[in-house]
Amino acid sequence: MLTLLTLEFRKLFGARSVRLALLVTFLLPLLWAFAPRLDQLIQVKLTSGWQLPAVSIGVTIGYLLPLFIAVTVAEMIGSEVAQGTLAPLLLRPVDRTKVIASKLIVALTYPFLLIFTTVLGSLIAGIPLGFGSFAGGTGLGPGLFVGVGQLSPDAAFAEVLRGSVLAGVVLMPIAALSLLFGVLYLNTAAAALATFAALIVMRLLVVLPDAIQRILLTSHLNLYVQQGDILQPLILLLIYTAGFGLMSIFAFDRRDV
Repeated sequence: MLTLLTLEFRKLFGARSVRLALLVTFLLPLLWAFAPRLDQLIQVKLTSGWQLPAVSIGVTIGYLLPLFIAVTVAEMIGSEVAQGTLAPLLLRPVDRTKVIASKLIVALTYPFLLIFTTVLGSLIAGIPLGFGSFAGGTGLGPGLFVGVGQLSPDAAFAEVLRGSVLAGVVLMPIAALSLLFGVLYLNTAAAALATFAALIVMRLLVVLPDAIQRILLTSHLNLYVQQGDILQPLILLLIYTAGFGLMSIFAFDRRDV
């Protein structure tokens, strides 16, 4: 299993789509230093470098990060089918379940890599603003950017860390869904398109009653900024992730590739 995981991570970092995504998510936050209308758009005067991760995550988590995840994870199956490397692997004495499980683990790790580069780029962009104590909030804690008073660097770091981890958790079901479509379609473009289409359709279901809204995946994309009791939406997102992941494993075990 460890060998398969190592192989999958090597494939991940060797993919052009991954290198492009990591580069974009790292460089995009650096634009905030040259964005004179940023304060007008978020309607808050930024006073600390600790506030930029919330801006970057908020800008990218709606469409850009899901798009990167959908394409890359779909490629984990589709590119191997297209290149003819998946079938010979399955002819070897290796368990199919371990093959797809290793891909699933790597797929679920990928969102956290994107969040990490996004936050890293944001913190570098925030150097001119400084990282000392400031009056306000990081945008990822109580009071969002307004905050609840003076915030110390340690408290700000804790808020950024918490928000970053939750943002990664929010994106995990999207990665699992893309892998499921990759197994079902065995084609990168079709799987990525199906994943993004599913997210868009869920967004369009805002006309449905609140009871249904609460169980939609897209209703919880802002979990990373929510305060108080987040246990219920967190469990729902983990259920989505586990469900899509298990369906991927079940479908792959029975799929003729």
